[in-house]
Amino acid sequence: MNRAVFRSEVVRSGAASGGQSADIRRAYARRTVRAFLICLLGVLLLVLLSVFAVSLGANDISLTQAFQILLGPVLPDNLLAEVSNLQEKVVMQLRLPRIVMAIVGGAGLSVAGVMMQGITRNPLVSPFTIGLSPAAAFGAALAILFGALQMPHVGTYMIVGGAFASSLLCAGIVLGIAGLSGISATTIILAGIGLTYLFSAFTATLQFVATQEQLAAIVHWTFGSLNAAGWEEVGVSAAMLAIAAPVFWRMAWALNALAAGEETAASLGYDLKSIRLVTALLSVLVTACIIAFTGVIGFIGLVSPHIARMLIGNDHRWLVPFSMIVGAGLLLVADTIGRSLFSPAVIPVGIVVAYVGVPLFVHLILRQRRRALQ
Repeated sequence: MNRAVFRSEVVRSGAASGGQSADIRRAYARRTVRAFLICLLGVLLLVLLSVFAVSLGANDISLTQAFQILLGPVLPDNLLAEVSNLQEKVVMQLRLPRIVMAIVGGAGLSVAGVMMQGITRNPLVSPFTIGLSPAAAFGAALAILFGALQMPHVGTYMIVGGAFASSLLCAGIVLGIAGLSGISATTIILAGIGLTYLFSAFTATLQFVATQEQLAAIVHWTFGSLNAAGWEEVGVSAAMLAIAAPVFWRMAWALNALAAGEETAASLGYDLKSIRLVTALLSVLVTACIIAFTGVIGFIGLVSPHIARMLIGNDHRWLVPFSMIVGAGLLLVADTIGRSLFSPAVIPVGIVVAYVGVPLFVHLILRQRRRALQ
C-alpha cells in the first residue's frame, strides 16, 4: 500500500471513529434529557397528588380551599376563597403532616431499597431482607408488653424507641457477621434471612403471652399506619433522609460500576467493602427511623425501585432521585385511598400499598415484556 493510499485509509478510519463518538454523545444527551424530563414530570405529579390528598377526607375541603391554605400568604386577595378555622386546622395539623410523612417515608424506604439492591446485585433484596421488619416488630411488641399502652404519652416514645433500637440491633448483628466474612452480598442476605426468622419467633412468643389488648396493639402496629404522624415525626425522618440522600447520590457511579461486576468495580479503584458498609448502614438508619414511627411498610422498598428502574433505566445517578419520587407517590396514593375510601374508617397503609402497588408492578412487567418481544 503506497503512502497516499495509507493516508486516505487513516483519514477515513478517523472520520468513522469520530462519527461514532458523536453518535454516542448525542445518544447520551438524549437519555440525559429524557431522564431529567421524567424526574421533573414525577415531581410535578407528586405535587398535584399532594394537593389532591389535602382536599380528601371526612371534612370536605375543595381544591381551591386547599390551595389557599397551602399558598395563602403568597396568593393575591382576589384569588382567596372562604376558609374556616376548622378547615385550616384540619389541613395544617392533621392532613399535611400525614401527607408529608407519606412522602418522606415512601422516598426513604424506596431509595434504601435501591441502594440495598445495588450493593448486593440482587433485585429481590430490600432493607427488610436483613431482618429490620421483624426486628422492629419485636421491639415494639416488647415495649407494649412492658406497659406502653398504660402511658399515653411516654408509651408512644417507648414503642418508637423499642422498634428503632431493635432494628439497629438486628442490623448490627447482620453487618457484624458480614464483616467477619468480608462484607459479601451473599453473607448479608443469608444473615438477614436467619435473623428474620429469629425475630419473627421472638415476636410470636410475645404475642403468645400477651393480653387481648396488648395482642391487638401489636398486630395493629405491624400493619403499618400514618395515623400517628405529626410534625415532630416528620422532622426526624426528613432530617435522617436529608443526611443520607446526598451520600446515596454520590455512590451512584460506584453502583453503576458494581452492576458491571465486582471485578470491574474493583479495577476502577472502588473499595467495595467500604461502599457496602456505608451504604448498608445508612439504608438501615433511614429505614429504621421511618418504620419506628409508621410501623412495618415493607412493600415500598422492594417494588418502588423496580418501577423506577423500568421507567428511567439502570443509571443510578437518575435512579436514586427518581426512586424517591416513585416511592413517595406510591405511599401517598396508598394512604390517601386508605383514609378516604371508607371514611371515617381508616385502612392501614401497609395493607393498601400492596393492593395498589402489586397491580401497577405487574402491569409494568407485562408492558416491558411486550416491548422486549417487539
